[in-house]
Amino acid sequence: MPTPEQAIPNSHRIALGIEYDGSTYSGWQKQKSPQHETIQQYLETALSKVADRDIVVSCAGRTDAGVHATCQVVHFDAEIDRGAKAWTQGVNSMLPRTIRVIWSRTQEDDFHARFSAMSRRYMYLMYRRDTKSAMLHRRASYCRRELDEVSMNAAAQHFLGEQDFTSFRAAGCQSKTAMRNVMHASVYRRGGFLIFDVKANAFLQHMVRNMMGSLLQVGSGNKDPAWIAELLSLQDRSQAAPTALPDGLYL
Repeated sequence: MPTPEQAIPNSHRIALGIEYDGSTYSGWQKQKSPQHETIQQYLETALSKVADRDIVVSCAGRTDAGVHATCQVVHFDAEIDRGAKAWTQGVNSMLPRTIRVIWSRTQEDDFHARFSAMSRRYMYLMYRRDTKSAMLHRRASYCRRELDEVSMNAAAQHFLGEQDFTSFRAAGCQSKTAMRNVMHASVYRRGGFLIFDVKANAFLQHMVRNMMGSLLQVGSGNKDPAWIAELLSLQDRSQAAPTALPDGLYL
């Protein structure tokens, strides 16, 4: 069977925009164990029913367990283009309510959800109050104490540019290189939320959550903003802060 990187002859390449609440899923990528429900697993099953053939999708970026997405881009090849209504409403009728196809577009054969992407963007949402919110459970991360967003934003500027992010990659990350180009990084308040907004050409496994974990140390007053630059130069994951929770992280 051709892979998503190899266009099927005389086929149609379809791109989809997907949004999902990842709270109850074991991340994007399908796994061998049926006990681990994933976004890809449900999406490919639904697409295969509409296409009446096995569909394999390729995505712009794999999200961790518990992480959400507002516009995950995927693509696949279909021998027959069923049309936008089938790829959206038809597929959605077969998906859990926590996963939705929000748009469908026919692309040229050289389009690739991963390799055609110019950048990826994540936002991490955090809120503070005396008690945890029932409505925001697993949709935003909770912090009991006040955080200094000015210091956190100053610290986040050290992430900018093309650098080695070894100190912020997961131990099991399979990427061949830790070099990534961060184009934008900021921490600010919007309403009752503190938001970490970061855009890069690509991300390492757990990279954003590890960045946020260390920014929290700065926001709590335990570390100076310049500590982030020191961590980058050390290229040692053990020197950085623990990984932040997936709650509140959106692709």
